[in-house]
Amino acid sequence: MDVLRWEDEPIEALGTGIGRRMVNGEAMTLAQITIATGTVVPSHEHPNEQIATVVSGRLRFVVGSEEREVGAGESVLIPGGVPHRVEALEDSVVLDAFAPRREDWLRGDDAYLRDPQK
Repeated sequence: MDVLRWEDEPIEALGTGIGRRMVNGEAMTLAQITIATGTVVPSHEHPNEQIATVVSGRLRFVVGSEEREVGAGESVLIPGGVPHRVEALEDSVVLDAFAPRREDWLRGDDAYLRDPQK
């Protein structure tokens, strides 16, 4: 049995105000995302189903044509292939579960999360 500890995983600095730690199994990715107040994850889509659980803070999710504010202890289900964006209303920590796993992240094909100058 593998025991994984978040504090053992490096924090990858992505775009301004966004950090990511992730662990990957054979079929899924679990990511711990930190998002600073005012940071926007621009609209994007991926084939992976996603469940985003807000651990702390408050976020505005726009999924398809629906918009909701989500706080600590709440989760959002994002079907694969549906455009979505997120805005941090407060400093936030989110646990994102993806199935299948995020092969694009493993390859580094995640430009929508990164600053243009990086």
